[in-house]
Amino acid sequence: MSRINSYVMGRFLNILLLVLCFNSLGYSQGKFTVKNKNKSDKVSFKLINNLIIIPVKINDVELSFILDTGVSKTIIFNYSNISDSLKIKNPEPIYIRGLGEGDSVEALKSKNNEFRIGAAVNFNQELYVVFNENINFAPRLGLAIHGIVGYDLFKDLIIEINYSGKYIKLFEPEKFEYKNCKKCETLPLEFYNKKPYVDALVKIEEKSIPIKLLIDTGGSDALWLFEDDSLGIKHNDKYFIDFLGHGLSGSVYGKRSIVKEFALNGFVLKNANVAFPDASSISFARQFKERNGSLAGNILKRFNILFNYQKRIIIIKKNSLFKQEFSYNKSGIELEHNGVRFVEEVDYKVNKDNNLVDNDIYTENRIVFNSSYKFSLKPAYAIAELRENSPAHKAGLLTGDIVLSINGKSTHQFTLQDIMQRFYDKEGTKIKLTVERYGHVFSVTFRLEKLFQ
Repeated sequence: MSRINSYVMGRFLNILLLVLCFNSLGYSQGKFTVKNKNKSDKVSFKLINNLIIIPVKINDVELSFILDTGVSKTIIFNYSNISDSLKIKNPEPIYIRGLGEGDSVEALKSKNNEFRIGAAVNFNQELYVVFNENINFAPRLGLAIHGIVGYDLFKDLIIEINYSGKYIKLFEPEKFEYKNCKKCETLPLEFYNKKPYVDALVKIEEKSIPIKLLIDTGGSDALWLFEDDSLGIKHNDKYFIDFLGHGLSGSVYGKRSIVKEFALNGFVLKNANVAFPDASSISFARQFKERNGSLAGNILKRFNILFNYQKRIIIIKKNSLFKQEFSYNKSGIELEHNGVRFVEEVDYKVNKDNNLVDNDIYTENRIVFNSSYKFSLKPAYAIAELRENSPAHKAGLLTGDIVLSINGKSTHQFTLQDIMQRFYDKEGTKIKLTVERYGHVFSVTFRLEKLFQ
């Protein structure tokens, strides 16, 4: 398994807008239709930390959104950089609550916006605009993310998510034709507050437990389970406490472990990652009493999935990612993009001089390297979360430390994902980091540790 696949399998940054509460949901809006002859379209996406990042256009402004089945409304954040050109229409104040331990956040509700995804367009789209500057997922993903879209798109169109090919297909329901697929499984959907739920089976220790899960393409973990002793849903002795992700209402923490098996009908995954979030972070998420947790990107991406909300079904098929092993971050470090820094680089200039000879002995051309230096602005990566008693923590690192190099190579040469993937390597792998703390530069060395014996 390649390093990058290992990283994508195990990365646990969660964009957690799973449960949203709106104090006013009054008016109707338009619907998405595919505006071409075939009544279907194909749109490529980026898969980052198991999240689907799609290009959208709102009021003729090009943006990047997360495709998230876990949200009932379309939300814009990171708004300050695009406010002048976006021309939000008919704003109305509203409050939104999501996962996390904080309070509700203020937002604006807007209607009559033009929203395009490929050839699919809605000329009367409702938007919810969040202004809180702390709600910005770009530092954790390494690229600008402007919002999230979910139910508004899925309710109108049949949508195929091809994780292995990194594209989605959008179909007008009346024009869609089903193909016979012997290797597929068809699963019924149940809806609560406009969010899709599916039945599954999990084996904890030796007990097989039926569970109902929110399908959450906007979460990058594999599986979240809400602990319930009466059902036997609880962590075993092999777990560690960790940061699980950010939500609209704050950070979410909990226990990470593994389950012996996870099954969707006939498809069975062994030793799957699981997280048990703290009860204080998910009290609102448990309003749906039958819900036992969430099914997120680190499992979903192992299938190509057809969503048909109109018929209340999904059709799933294993893809090339199905057999990849689950992995955890063995360093304890979560990095984020933390602005930019000046980097001094050598700028080599090569001069050919045909007239220079050395004591008339050499007659071939002479190459003279004339080195100079240039300063460039490069991304800076800081430690945003640090797991207690992890290898990095025991080596003396602190949150806020700026990571300048990893194993002798400057971090500005890599993307955030390139660096993070190294923390998912095999146990025993040596990691040397050069870091800056309050202007002081020093190096630390540690080895990745196995989390479960």
